[in-house]
Amino acid sequence: MYRVGDQKEVYLKTEIPFDGIIYHIEGRCDGLIETDEGLTIDEIKSVSSGLDTLEGGRTVHWAQAETYAYIVAKDHGLASIGVQLTYVDAKTGEERRFKRVRTIAELTDFITDVIRRYAPYAVLRMNNVRRRDESIRALPFPFPVYREGQRKLAGSVYGAILEKRKLLAKAPTGTGKTMSTLFPSVKAIGEGLLGQIFYLTARTITRTAAEQALELMQEKGLRLQAVTITAKEKICFQEETVCTKEACPYADGYYDRINDAVLDILESETIMTRQVLERYARKHRVCPFEFSLDTAYAVDAVICDYNYVFDPRVSLKRLPEEQKRRTVLLVDEAHNLVDRGREMFSAGIEKAGFLQIKRDYKQQNRAVSQAADAVNKYFIELKKACGEERTLVSQEAPGELASLLEVFAAEAERELAAGSGEHQLLLDVYFAAQNFIRTSKLYDERYVTYAEVLRGDVMIRMFCLDPSHLLAQAEKGYRSTVFFSATLTPLSYYRDMLGADADDYAVSIPSPFKREQLEVQIHPLSTRYRDRERTREALADLLHGLVSGKRGNYMAFFPSYQYLQSVYEVFAAKYPEVRTIVQGPGMAEEERERFLSAFQADNTETLAGFAVLGGIFSEGIDLQGDRLIGVAVVGVGLPQLGLERNLIRDHFNREGKSGYDYAYVLPGMNKVLQAGGRLIRSEQDTGVLMLIDDRFTHPHYRALLPEEWRS
Repeated sequence: MYRVGDQKEVYLKTEIPFDGIIYHIEGRCDGLIETDEGLTIDEIKSVSSGLDTLEGGRTVHWAQAETYAYIVAKDHGLASIGVQLTYVDAKTGEERRFKRVRTIAELTDFITDVIRRYAPYAVLRMNNVRRRDESIRALPFPFPVYREGQRKLAGSVYGAILEKRKLLAKAPTGTGKTMSTLFPSVKAIGEGLLGQIFYLTARTITRTAAEQALELMQEKGLRLQAVTITAKEKICFQEETVCTKEACPYADGYYDRINDAVLDILESETIMTRQVLERYARKHRVCPFEFSLDTAYAVDAVICDYNYVFDPRVSLKRLPEEQKRRTVLLVDEAHNLVDRGREMFSAGIEKAGFLQIKRDYKQQNRAVSQAADAVNKYFIELKKACGEERTLVSQEAPGELASLLEVFAAEAERELAAGSGEHQLLLDVYFAAQNFIRTSKLYDERYVTYAEVLRGDVMIRMFCLDPSHLLAQAEKGYRSTVFFSATLTPLSYYRDMLGADADDYAVSIPSPFKREQLEVQIHPLSTRYRDRERTREALADLLHGLVSGKRGNYMAFFPSYQYLQSVYEVFAAKYPEVRTIVQGPGMAEEERERFLSAFQADNTETLAGFAVLGGIFSEGIDLQGDRLIGVAVVGVGLPQLGLERNLIRDHFNREGKSGYDYAYVLPGMNKVLQAGGRLIRSEQDTGVLMLIDDRFTHPHYRALLPEEWRS
């Protein structure tokens, strides 16, 4: 396309003074073309929706090209310059061009107007940063004294930031991990080491803890701006989350109103919780989710789910490399990131949607129907290959399917861009196809492909066996990453699985509590699946013995809902005098709150709560004092035997590691440690921890228990 003498990928930069501030503008234009009329800037964009939808070129693309044109015209002393947009159809390779000629006066007016609009935001950010840094320099530690181990943890976090290292920190419950990681990070901002903090969590309750820690520092004088990102489906104002201007008034005209909304909230607020964001979103009639994302680029701290950094589907992609180099990732409850990482880097897709789309679009859009039919035929052959075992495992990436999905995605995108009719199924399948295509490009020896025939449908999945490499890639570019949890045991396993190198830092903080605060009982009763029916009455008796010792609140954790229900039925029948409360599957938020609110500190009778290991009540909750005085952990938490867990086991066996430990034992024991950690939450707490399983007496499992549980 370009001739000799033309330049490609030209780096451009300039500085423009405006009202006492110098604005630095830089970028890379696709082409600088020599023509008979002079120089022309060429900006190339690929489209999947067809060239006939462009209508003269898109405004945002013209703005980008004219910014480059201003820099070149200014640097070369040109009176005028050509500006060209080249659109390329991603499917056919067909090109369409739009061209303008702009004088230096027109371009100067354009760029001045851009800066004039941007200036209020720049001034606001500079003022906020100045106030922030002044407040940080004067900020004391927000508690009268450091807890046992807290100073060591805070110092380790600061050292990791200073040295640009990763840190794995095992810090028991009660250390004050949230403040111990946030306070040194805030101090690092004040000293110019950092510009931003990402506090990453797996659960809503730990996001609240981070907000509370920042609010406590704010009470001590801190003036730092933070935003909490809430999942789209939770924060959406509409009954159905359909993000089109036709379906949502908060999406219609969003970009016309968002600048005022961001300026307004940054001028007035510091800790921007979900409630604060919703209030401003309603005021300015903008989508609250997109509003939180746009605000996140402008604040000092972001509290959000792991996804926004690690998941390739939803990560904050507009974060500049320069900003990343001045950002720390604080990864709370980091033990959860191993399986979450596997899920984020895996992708599956099913046959049924393609068969339905083939039928639905046969008359409406033959190209979409034929592309879906091609995928459907692939699945028909795959089903045959699964044979009588109804399962097929391969070490190879499904390259043929990925190619078929690329064709389907291109046709689906054209149909969706046309915007006619109801396309919810097409949209859902399109996103699943795009995720599958994206994941196929990550496929390497750390993946396996398996297919299953399930209830007449066929599913194929690219399963990430070892997420460590991709987690490390996602962290690349950030100044430092701090992984912390009460249960990073053993540290060697988490160093391996979280992508840390041998020269990255690790610290293990001893328990801040006295041994006499916790009474540990180990009862060698088999809870293996084959023995559960035989031992469930004895188990119910053990639980009754626990709750009979002293009036108060107790919780028993089981490896499955089915096992929980089985033992609960025996317990309730034998001991009807004991008040009980039971966790159910898929509890709504109000039900969860009712469950926890039953555990009152002033309870004068006995309450026995039945919950699930690894569930919503086994980690992250904080029932201090008499709200919880006894915990029973039933079993060693091993995940249920299944195809994926066995694939993980086999992979790590091939790697020369203990595959059974990596797939079953270590994830299971982590659940045990988390559940047991619900008991002693402060210096005043006391309680009884009952571990029920004969495997707790075996040296291998016993070695994985905290030292204070083994005495």
